[in-house]
Amino acid sequence: MSLLADTIAWFGDPDHWVGPSGIPVRVLQHLALTLAVTAIAVLIALPIGSWIGHMRRGELSIAAITNGARALPTLGLVTVFALWLGIGLQAPLIALVILAVPSILAATYSSIASIPRETIDAARAMGHTRMQTLMRVELPIALPVIGGGVQSALLQVVATATIAAYVADVGLGRYIFAGLKSRDYPEMAAGSLLVILLALLVPALSALVSRLFIRSSRQGVQQ
Repeated sequence: MSLLADTIAWFGDPDHWVGPSGIPVRVLQHLALTLAVTAIAVLIALPIGSWIGHMRRGELSIAAITNGARALPTLGLVTVFALWLGIGLQAPLIALVILAVPSILAATYSSIASIPRETIDAARAMGHTRMQTLMRVELPIALPVIGGGVQSALLQVVATATIAAYVADVGLGRYIFAGLKSRDYPEMAAGSLLVILLALLVPALSALVSRLFIRSSRQGVQQ
């Protein structure tokens, strides 16, 4: 049989759809890891990028941090952290957060720093403090660009989260690593197809959620 027919047969095997190693469980693990990593990255990058963008200082530092973090090989980071912290989910979690932070940090900083000075001065003239100006004026204006940064990070993480299976029994990467070890190429192909499918679906869903969130946030600010 060809690889394509073998892969279809792999998907058709009922045993691959049940139990702790079944496709639904692996998909949920992959999505949970992706969302957890992205949420942590947002919690780190959003306050830092917002404040530095508001102060309009530290552009060179932001560029150095984002470019440096993007240049780091994620698999290498997983290996180093696994040697330090041991086998488990901690190592890929930290490595994936490092992968996700630069996109959100750069988008947050650049979107807030590019808001015209006249807009900031008008808010201050109305009696807004620095924090009120940031929360009520700058962040709502910057939300579409920040949302783009979050979506970019989400896509990077969902496509790279397969490496978590390198040191932990988590996610769709298990099919790829297990298939490689046992030379079960249909299993490897099935795992790869599932990751590609998620990489196509997750950004589309996140774009829809982001659009709804931005609309509701702006309505809240106007009220």
